[in-house]
Amino acid sequence: MFIAYVVLAAVLSLVLVFSAVPDITRDPKITEGLKALGVPDNWFLPLGLVKIAGALGLLVGIAYRPLGIAAAIGVVLYFLGAVITHVRGGDQKGVGIPAAIMILAVAPLVLGFATV
Repeated sequence: MFIAYVVLAAVLSLVLVFSAVPDITRDPKITEGLKALGVPDNWFLPLGLVKIAGALGLLVGIAYRPLGIAAAIGVVLYFLGAVITHVRGGDQKGVGIPAAIMILAVAPLVLGFATV
């Protein structure tokens, strides 16, 4: 199970970094959609940095499991918030990606507990 944890933590970390870059660089494809959902301009950098922190926490969690578990919990909650934001904003089509990342984050969370 440890190998599965390592693989999933690494994959999720890559997904988080690739998801953070458009937030940090303010890619118009992403920012316009988020603005339409009511996300303020000044939140993009912090949201991107939170994703980077989650990725780093998952990677460090390979060596120190409590941090990996905490990071996975944070990632699940972050993307739960993203799903709620899309639903409240009436963007049901946009729910898929955050929901998939949230579900992906549950796997290292469960495996993190299983490999403590």
